[in-house]
Amino acid sequence: MKKIVFLTLAAMLLVANVTITPAQQPAAQPNGAATQNAPAGVKPNLAPDGLFKKQIIATRDPIPYPYIREADVIWSKRIWRTIDLREKLNLSLYYPTTDIALRRSLVQTLVDAIRSGEIRAFDPLNDEFTMLLSPQDVSANFDAVDKQERRQKMDGSGDTTFIIPGEYNWSEVLELLVKEDWFFDKHYSKMMVRIVGICPIRVYRKQLNTGNEEDDANGELQKKKLFWVHYDESRKVLARTPAYIPNNDATTISYDDIFNGRRFTSYITKESNPHNNRAISDYISNGYAALLESERIKKDIFTFEHDLWEY
Repeated sequence: MKKIVFLTLAAMLLVANVTITPAQQPAAQPNGAATQNAPAGVKPNLAPDGLFKKQIIATRDPIPYPYIREADVIWSKRIWRTIDLREKLNLSLYYPTTDIALRRSLVQTLVDAIRSGEIRAFDPLNDEFTMLLSPQDVSANFDAVDKQERRQKMDGSGDTTFIIPGEYNWSEVLELLVKEDWFFDKHYSKMMVRIVGICPIRVYRKQLNTGNEEDDANGELQKKKLFWVHYDESRKVLARTPAYIPNNDATTISYDDIFNGRRFTSYITKESNPHNNRAISDYISNGYAALLESERIKKDIFTFEHDLWEY
């Protein structure tokens, strides 16, 4: 018995005194985010740029929705709403409008995912997802198509062709059109909402090409739908893209959290109806009256849920 105890103690001492050679020692980890993966087209940091490497958002998966049975849905209503990105509560979806290594705006995130093939883009004129758009079509809607220009060589020996890469003007995307379904599920006894699709809207001045800079700057204001994305297809990308939250840089939140948490302000522009799903602007031209109609639709949804309960 004493011999066994002695051998056990000797083994423990040998393990405690094991030395690690330099080849076995783990590599030192940087304190900052020098090795963080930057989005496509953005130069990565060559030195630590932060207290630590943020990995929570980059490795997470979207929170799964609860299972919904058709038999449990006793009422539903399809709604289209507009998110004005210029409003203070929506600025987290709008900025940044320039390339920042570790931050991307919502539209930049969607376009990067479309160009890499992670998600699909659909025709902006049809919100039923029946026609696909290629990445080149998306670039054309941004007027970001590469252009060729012939210039004379410096030595005067002839002309050569230069390719001018197209540039995305992210600051022109000022609105989002959101298609969603509101429904009451009797199994959970609550009103619920699911976002179906998102469509960025470009707001810009039409170039008159008169040669007068003042005319071009004051051209006709245009609104152009760029593309539709199906929200369920985009959730994984949005759940792994951090969004900026004011007053606390350590806060970890994704674009998927913003949409599912309803952390935005918007107004309703259309509801499902028998008149070819006409928009509010098709039967009300006054802006103030259209906002009142939007509030009426919002109140009708709240009233329906309220009237299901007895007090």
